[in-house]
Amino acid sequence: MNTKPARDGFGEGLLALCQERADVIVLDADVSKSTRTNWIDDRFPKQFFNMGISEQDMVGTASGLALGGMTPFVATYGVFLSGRAWDQIRTTVCYNNLPVKFGGAHAGISVGPDGATHQALEDIAIMRVLPNMTLLAPCDAEEVKKATIAAATWPGPVYIRFGREPVPVITDENSQFEIGKAVWLRTGGDVAIIACGAMVYQALLAADQLANENIQTTVINLHTIKPLDQESVVRAATACGCVVTAEEHQIAGGMGSAVAETLAAACPVPVEFVGIHDTFGESGQPDELMEKYGLSAEVIVSAAKRALHRK
Repeated sequence: MNTKPARDGFGEGLLALCQERADVIVLDADVSKSTRTNWIDDRFPKQFFNMGISEQDMVGTASGLALGGMTPFVATYGVFLSGRAWDQIRTTVCYNNLPVKFGGAHAGISVGPDGATHQALEDIAIMRVLPNMTLLAPCDAEEVKKATIAAATWPGPVYIRFGREPVPVITDENSQFEIGKAVWLRTGGDVAIIACGAMVYQALLAADQLANENIQTTVINLHTIKPLDQESVVRAATACGCVVTAEEHQIAGGMGSAVAETLAAACPVPVEFVGIHDTFGESGQPDELMEKYGLSAEVIVSAAKRALHRK
């Protein structure tokens, strides 16, 4: 299967937007090669600004551009964007419901050798709690491209989360993508696996393994965490009677928490969570870290069996 860094999709989406729209302005915090915004600097230099390692100033500048009628995209590592600039995102952008779009790159533990300081494992939690914020976690490079293009016309602030390492491309240019609408990749009646980001591919691998044991799964790509597709979540839980969530993020406050909040109110069923268990990461090779911290198809399979046992 073809693999590609999800961040390439962000750069491709921005190129498509800048080609068509002079109001799209791209700002980066001196990591443009990593976020692929250097592609904008190369081809559309008048629409690109390197703000230096100054995330808070970058968000403030983007807010001013939005007030002036522009559509700014700001990009840096997700851990710095959501962490260092959270006050500016909250008070300047979200409080005023400004159309600033955020590219949170290098998300998750698969950043690898950069270690705990650079691994965004909390950004879903601290972004989804903000009023007016839309939160996207696409599954591959093609979907990141679509999310980036869609964010430009979506009202208000949008945070797009994507990783650094190549991941299998499981969608294509014709695949469905609509903000707020989950994608059903597989339908089965025993257990529902709801995943986002790089864990969608792992969920599909887990579904294949479970099928070999005559356990039929529904697999949902929940690329939009806020606004949550509550109808899809409840429908899957009702059909299967149990749910597994999988994300490259802390379990506390993450996508799984959003799913559980919905199910607690509308369809209480057993839920098992696959994610980071209240710990920081460490330096290492991406595949080794994903395995060590329980972000694999095998762990999803085990979680599915626990959920089935609890039905």
